[in-house]
Amino acid sequence: MKITFSNSSGQVYMTAEYDAQNHWVHNHWVGHQTYEGIIAGAEACLDLLQQFACAYLLNDNRQVLETWDQAVMWVVQDWAPRAKAAGLTHIAQIVSVDTLGAHSAELLRAGLKPTFAIRTFTVLADAEAWLREAQQQATPNTPA
Repeated sequence: MKITFSNSSGQVYMTAEYDAQNHWVHNHWVGHQTYEGIIAGAEACLDLLQQFACAYLLNDNRQVLETWDQAVMWVVQDWAPRAKAAGLTHIAQIVSVDTLGAHSAELLRAGLKPTFAIRTFTVLADAEAWLREAQQQATPNTPA
């Protein structure tokens, strides 16, 4: 299941998708972000987390071109408690160190650290590996 958000110019700024194979929600943010757009995307993400009883989020900000500080406090104060109540435990945040969006991602990480296991990555494969490791540690070993 994939949800796509576009701005008034028709450009996609965010997709949210439940990845059934990995049992996590994958958000992919692109370009310029507005406060309203971030709220809409985060709410869709929350819906997917709830619908699929998902504890893991892969949040990809590598293509965000500028800061989105204006929404960090809303995410920390409004969205995070609801996401925690829905069962979210781990967030892998992927950033590009070459963009201004990395600054906002760091503010978000600092704000969410008391609530979730959260790590920041620059490489998608590293973020995926960390989430898989967390899933393996959360799942008790069963005899074959």
